[in-house]
Amino acid sequence: MKIAKPVVFLAGLAPITFLLYRAFTGRLSANPIQDITDQTGLWTLRLIMLTLAITPIRRLTNWNSIIRFRRMIGLLAFFYGVLHFTTYIWLDQDFDLHSILKDIPKRPFITAGFIAFLLMLPLALTSTRKWIGRLGGRRWQLLHRLIYASAAAGVIHYIWVVKLDTTNPYRYAMLLAVLLGIRIWFKVAPGFRQSPG
Repeated sequence: MKIAKPVVFLAGLAPITFLLYRAFTGRLSANPIQDITDQTGLWTLRLIMLTLAITPIRRLTNWNSIIRFRRMIGLLAFFYGVLHFTTYIWLDQDFDLHSILKDIPKRPFITAGFIAFLLMLPLALTSTRKWIGRLGGRRWQLLHRLIYASAAAGVIHYIWVVKLDTTNPYRYAMLLAVLLGIRIWFKVAPGFRQSPG
């Protein structure tokens, strides 16, 4: 259905739309920068996990058409990652490079988040069909496995940034472990060895 992609795209923009609505109507908390940082970071991680879930869903259900949403969801994850990173360097640090460099060793979670963001960059830049052709399918697939490393760094970032109740960060860690476990199972289970992606 031609309408499916626009619907998914609009759904992906719903969180930032709602966040902007709350910001412009004064419905954020007493620390609006923290609200924006938290929400953009959470949606980055949620969309990365959803991207990683596409292949398991396709293989387990034979819903092959779902694969056409993976690139869009991955790019939406990168979009929220850019917003999250920009919130830190602009709204939080006011582009003060000296302050940012001093902040990194004091707060290791920033290093983990920065690594997660850097690992997303080549994935976003090579997400087009032209790049798939340039790299070749095999090399492109190997490169795009960086998403697992990015997700792991993102989960570590989330665990380290939360100081009190770490229940939610560890839920994401468990979800990532399940998704990695399913991928390993696909590799070793004879019935799934022939399925690409």
